[in-house]
Amino acid sequence: MLQHYKEEWFSNVRGDLLSGIVVALALIPEAIAFSIIAGVDPKVGLYASFCIAVIIAFVGGRPGMISAATGAMALLMITLVKEHGLEYLLAATLLTGVLQIGAGYLRLGNYMRFVSRSVVTGFVNALAILIFMAQLPELTNVTWHVYALTAAGLGIIYLFPFVPRVGHLIPSPLVTIVVLTAVAMALGLDVRTVSDMGELPDTLPVFLWPDVPLTFETLAIIFPYSAALAVVGLLESMMTAQIVDDLTDTEGDRNRECKGQGIANIGSGLFGGMAGCAMIGQSVINVKSGGRGRLSAFAAGLFLLIMVVFLDQWIGQIPMAALVAVMIMVSIGTFSWDSLRNLREYPLSSNLVMVTTVVVVVFTHNLAIGVLVGVLLASLFFANKVGRYMVVESRAEKEGAARRYVVKGQVFFASSEKFVESFDFKEVLEEVVIDLQHAHFWDVTAVSALDKVVIKFRREGTEVEVVGLNEASATIVDRIGVHDKPEEAEKLIGGH
Repeated sequence: MLQHYKEEWFSNVRGDLLSGIVVALALIPEAIAFSIIAGVDPKVGLYASFCIAVIIAFVGGRPGMISAATGAMALLMITLVKEHGLEYLLAATLLTGVLQIGAGYLRLGNYMRFVSRSVVTGFVNALAILIFMAQLPELTNVTWHVYALTAAGLGIIYLFPFVPRVGHLIPSPLVTIVVLTAVAMALGLDVRTVSDMGELPDTLPVFLWPDVPLTFETLAIIFPYSAALAVVGLLESMMTAQIVDDLTDTEGDRNRECKGQGIANIGSGLFGGMAGCAMIGQSVINVKSGGRGRLSAFAAGLFLLIMVVFLDQWIGQIPMAALVAVMIMVSIGTFSWDSLRNLREYPLSSNLVMVTTVVVVVFTHNLAIGVLVGVLLASLFFANKVGRYMVVESRAEKEGAARRYVVKGQVFFASSEKFVESFDFKEVLEEVVIDLQHAHFWDVTAVSALDKVVIKFRREGTEVEVVGLNEASATIVDRIGVHDKPEEAEKLIGGH
């Protein structure tokens, strides 16, 4: 246990601390921007990012993943803040945490296995596009200095790792931020800086309880928002965890992450912060800057607080162009370029799922809707594909007086109609044997189809025998089916 604890916290101290600094710098403008989106004071987003990052370092299930205030969550808060104010947002944040902890204990994190690779790829590509689009306001109607700084920043990011000895010791995004800030200050460039985004807080967060009445009316107001925040937060966190798993060739604990996100959001709400979740952009920055352990998330939150409270005058001088360069790097690194190269090789259904997920997320800016559409589309394609693999073969027996039908494949709602159509009810037979040893019946629709076939043959005066049902299929057929229950079957045969 102690060895596992040391490995998660102290196996990569230098890399985690340096990447934590880079992530903290990248979190500042985003936390401010997300606060503005939600309609609250910038310190609400900054305090949330600090609390969530620090708490998740201890209780999260995915070392190396960064959680803080996010745009996806901020978009869901706009109406609540506008209509009821900050105190109700803090109350909704606490309830969000409770719902997410409940999801963890219900082991809902395990259901990520139902999200196909095509949906995950679409989710990743959509986020990469959204991250890039979020930088465009900083590159619109600006002087040439901004473009020059951004281009120089990208040059440093991609070329510094090739510098002998120090190239792999210091994260290139950190070098970019330091160098461009120094250049902008030395030359007195008139460019937009972090301080232009909003006023940085000058005090530490303090414990506070939301000033709302503890009534069912309050619950009715905040519950819809909290439920939406909990779902979106867990979806983005689970997807980000899967991406970090792939980047680091390690595996996290999904259900522990659900609980951790809930605990972190409760902590955020109690210290004046809004709800947040895992951030794919910052998580990618962390991994690419060398962060791997829990110390990286803790360091990011701690450095963030130190910077905005005690080093606000220096942090405020960072040109936004430097952070834009870092986020463009994140966008490029996040996008799955292989998905474009594989469009010709992958099945059309997989490509449609991926592209649809991208389009829905980009146009709605709602990750939950995009993922839901992708999962539903993937499920429909899968059901259609599996349904086509069901076949019914037949052969005559007893010199044409009997026929044996052999069913092979999966019988469920998508293949039940084909199942019924595979039988010839007009053929004059004394006996029909339906052999199901190579088939599996999954749902009520499949059992109803079997009832329909058996009863149709009996109406024609044919004796029917069903054989070969496996144990699982026999269980659902015995419980739901009526063809072997004389009273119920007689009603159907008689048309009642």
